Amino acid sequence: MVPVQKSFVENMFSVKDKVALVTGATGALGCVLAKAYGYAGAKVFMTGRNDAKLKALEDEFKAEGIDCAYFVADPAKEEDVDALVKACVAKYGAIDILAVSHGYNKPQNVLEQSVADWQYIMDADCKSVYIVTKYVAHQMVAQYEADNTKRGKMVIVTSQRSKRGMAGYTGYCTSKGGADLMVSCLACDLSAKYHINVNSICPTVFRSDLTEWMFDPESAVYKNFLNREPIGRLGEPDDFVGYALFLSSDASNFITGSNCDCSGGYLVV
Repeated sequence: MVPVQKSFVENMFSVKDKVALVTGATGALGCVLAKAYGYAGAKVFMTGRNDAKLKALEDEFKAEGIDCAYFVADPAKEEDVDALVKACVAKYGAIDILAVSHGYNKPQNVLEQSVADWQYIMDADCKSVYIVTKYVAHQMVAQYEADNTKRGKMVIVTSQRSKRGMAGYTGYCTSKGGADLMVSCLACDLSAKYHINVNSICPTVFRSDLTEWMFDPESAVYKNFLNREPIGRLGEPDDFVGYALFLSSDASNFITGSNCDCSGGYLVV
């Protein structure tokens, strides 16, 4: 007999009725991930630092029938994250999925970059990941100890810049590299004992307000990127939805500690 159950296959990609906490929800990728979780039937708890933008997203999502709420917090501040996790649990009773999609960059040559600017990038892109995953991990562990059928999923958005250096990116590349290695360590701490899967998605450049200028097909920057993109185009936020849902579902139960390439083949050239 082939050892696969029909019920598992039919539901393996489902996140229906799960609680998804999404950081950076007002960003170009975070808002797309939050909406995708909602469309897939999850309860979505959004966070970011801009109250007005979060409120606008909540109104938009609720108008489409998505069960959602938000809480204003800075992911680099421990007291904010503590309050965030408590607010999510108070609203929905659990956290099943954590999607970390916040980030910051200020490109500068190392000769001009101040230590303070470098540290701010590190705090925003690496320290904050540690704080958020730490507090959410405590909640997921408590859920598992109360019911050992409960599995937690953490999906951390990093970057292809965690694997390759770039001029002016001393802070950003270092922070993303640290976050990707942290994913491996978190998996070692949390997966076997507590059934919490921890993985990262490593995108290349995708369209946002900050990167729109790179998408001019006549520009040298665009043409240079295409030379490194076997798929023949740059990314769109929608390109990462499938990976996020996969890593948040039972379909990825045997995947943990992985830095998942989602870059149109950027690393193969």
